[in-house]
Parts: sequence; structure tokens; C-alpha cells
Amino acid sequence: MDYFFIGDPELVTAFRFIGIDGTAVRDSSEAAAVFRKITEGWVEEAGAALPDSLPGADSCQVLIMTEEIADWLEDLLIKWQLSDRYPLVVEIPGVMGRIPGRKTLADSIREAIGVRV
Repeated sequence: MDYFFIGDPELVTAFRFIGIDGTAVRDSSEAAAVFRKITEGWVEEAGAALPDSLPGADSCQVLIMTEEIADWLEDLLIKWQLSDRYPLVVEIPGVMGRIPGRKTLADSIREAIGVRV
């Protein structure tokens, strides 16, 4: 499974150390442009060609991004996640940690099923 990361320059460097390509973005417009290049270039068949300007993105099956980036892309991200296509999107805390008040996946599951494990 191939991964691609969108986030802060520090985290992009860290992900490169473990073999995951990525790109750093500074604002919501850059984040939206990168997200569109990855998702709009993706078609249902595996091996779809994406722009050469994003090495590693052409075979991306899991797109990792920080919570801050996910907040910037909220509308685009919701639309993509409801499309039921690859790449899957995973949000992680940024360099400064979790965004206060943001639900975790475990919190959402607890809320949905009403059981605390």
C-alpha cells in the first residue's frame, strides 16, 4: 500500500525518513491545489497517472494529512470521503498536537454505538 503526506515541512521531512513521500503546504489554497491534483487525477483503475510535480502521489492509496490541513479542506474532504474512492484519507495531529475540541475516531465510534470500551 502506498502512502502520501500533506502537512507541515517538519512532518514532511519526518515522513520522508520513514519512506513516505509528501509535500508541505503553507495555506488553504496550496492545500486545496495539492489535494485536487491527487484526487482529481485519480481514476478508479489502479496505476492512474498523476502530475509529475508530486513524486509518490501517482500510486497513493492512503493520503495522510494533519488535522489543520483537514480543517482547511473541510468541504473538499467531506465530498471526497463520501465518493467511496481511493485514496483513503487519514488525519493525524500536527506538530503542535491535537486541535482542542476535535473528536477522535474512538470518540465518534463511542458516540455512534453508545458503548464505552
